[in-house]
Amino acid sequence: MARMQRALDVAATTPAGDVPVGAVIYGPDGAELATGVNRREALADPTAHAEVEAIRAAVREYGDSWRLEGCELVVTLEPCAMCAGAAQAARVSSVVFGAWEPKTGACGSLVDVLRAPGALFVPEVRAGVLEAECQEVLRKFFENLRSAARE
Repeated sequence: MARMQRALDVAATTPAGDVPVGAVIYGPDGAELATGVNRREALADPTAHAEVEAIRAAVREYGDSWRLEGCELVVTLEPCAMCAGAAQAARVSSVVFGAWEPKTGACGSLVDVLRAPGALFVPEVRAGVLEAECQEVLRKFFENLRSAARE
């Protein structure tokens, strides 16, 4: 729960205009290695999702080249296919997320990239951690976006 609360705190630092998602990667010893937030709009980069930003930063701090074995990715929103694939490719040992994403979620909602048949590496997945709190951050963001569009 404390780790997801940290991810929520990180999400609050998302640049204006980007969907507020926070990701934190913890090392095998439990120490925080890196954080990431969505920066697609801020960087004009479709790959600048919170998880990818955190993975990129974490491999600079820890790992055998690009591997994050023994590490945990904690993210406020269910990863999409790209982010789930990046976590899997980096050999993140576990993925913990808060809110489900039925439109693009790739950890069980729409598809399940991490546990697909034949997957070479299968991380542990925990879903729904502080789900209501994570959903509320997104609800407020989209409510504000809709009301700004009406003005």
